[in-house]
Amino acid sequence: MSKYYKPDRKKDWNYGGPYWRLSRSKIDLFTECRRCFYLDNVLGTARPPGYPFILNTAVDALLKKEFDIHRANGTQHPLMKQYGVDAVPFTHPKIDIWRDNFKGVDFKHSATGMTISGAVDDIWVDPKGALMVVDYKSTSKDKKIEALDEEWHEGYKRQMEVYQWLLRMNGFTVSDTGYFVYANASKDRKAFDGMLEFEVTLVPYTGSDAWVDPILLEIKACLDSGDIPDASEDCDYCRYREYAGKKFRSHVESKKKPKGKKDETSEKLFS
Repeated sequence: MSKYYKPDRKKDWNYGGPYWRLSRSKIDLFTECRRCFYLDNVLGTARPPGYPFILNTAVDALLKKEFDIHRANGTQHPLMKQYGVDAVPFTHPKIDIWRDNFKGVDFKHSATGMTISGAVDDIWVDPKGALMVVDYKSTSKDKKIEALDEEWHEGYKRQMEVYQWLLRMNGFTVSDTGYFVYANASKDRKAFDGMLEFEVTLVPYTGSDAWVDPILLEIKACLDSGDIPDASEDCDYCRYREYAGKKFRSHVESKKKPKGKKDETSEKLFS
């Protein structure tokens, strides 16, 4: 069995189990495809994972160390000064918990009874005490990163809005405007020489978390319905399952033994 993909999650981690929580990424999965969401959270079979972006993880870790120096000193990072952001990294006893992928900022939603959670990259605070959600991103593009103008950036925006909602639910004053610290690796060097050079830009985003409460009610109804939802029209995972299933069945049917003889292969695959 693959050491990377476990198709059957233990029931304690499925919806209704003692360890299940609705993470920010699961909310995003619900917006992408409700069928995949249901298969994951109720039936316990998630989509196959992508390979981890180790270089991105390294950039995130180094950015956190860099901003933590200014957090400890109560000073502005040069990027804040460059972009005129009147803030400093936020100091709080739970900051490391909030940034832990297996813990994060959490809140029990009274209307649904679900615990919602999400791990932030960073939080800044302005002189009036309003918190700013900050997310680190890294890429390698030919153009300077100055805006979130790609279709797939919508997921980034929802991600930030969920974090803003979580902090507000925990009693904090949170600015509608958050920031993406974007590290863009240059490909213009003559040679690699064991070094990457990054252009770091600060991209503001003003969001609204008004959609979060309504979608939590939809998610709760989906989880409790007992019915597998329809697949999203543009879900490649569901299309693969559908087409692969049809071809498997067609292939097995074409190999069936003469009438009256038991087809054990077909029964095993589709029972």
